[in-house]
Amino acid sequence: MKVTATEFPGVVLIEPQVFADPRGHLLEIFQARRFAQLGIPAAFVQDLLSHSRSGVLRGLHYQLARPQGKLASIIAGVIFDVIVDIRRSSPTFGRWLGMLLDSRLYQQVYIPPGFAHGYCVLSDFATVLYKCTEYYAPEDEYGIRWDDPSLGIDWPVADPLLSARDSRFPTLAEIAPAALPA
Repeated sequence: MKVTATEFPGVVLIEPQVFADPRGHLLEIFQARRFAQLGIPAAFVQDLLSHSRSGVLRGLHYQLARPQGKLASIIAGVIFDVIVDIRRSSPTFGRWLGMLLDSRLYQQVYIPPGFAHGYCVLSDFATVLYKCTEYYAPEDEYGIRWDDPSLGIDWPVADPLLSARDSRFPTLAEIAPAALPA
């Protein structure tokens, strides 16, 4: 397994070891002991699977009262994954990190609580598996506008397909401090 640290403490890019032979391949997506050694909690309580077509942009989502850590695994396709530090007390507050995740490399990224997350699909379709440290609570779902000019995210899509909810999110500056993680 190859693990790459990022500029955000706790956010890591993971490329699992793939065992291939003429029949196909096998890889380990999660193993509690190995991930605990990386500082990634083993207490995942829910798995979610998202399947999207080309040009779809999901996010930027976060939870406040019941924050989720997320282990996102690209199962099929290619996405541009974005993580935004929205922890008010963080020295990297308001900064973002973008990375290409490609299913041919079986890449994963761990996003700790306190970050907003989103991605756009660059291939014909993409399937993303999320292991979450907290149950999804729709009433605790918050978001930041994908094209917030203060963030300046360099999305590789000009006119993405958004959900109605995602298109109505406020900018980071419009969100009250109490509605952001401490």
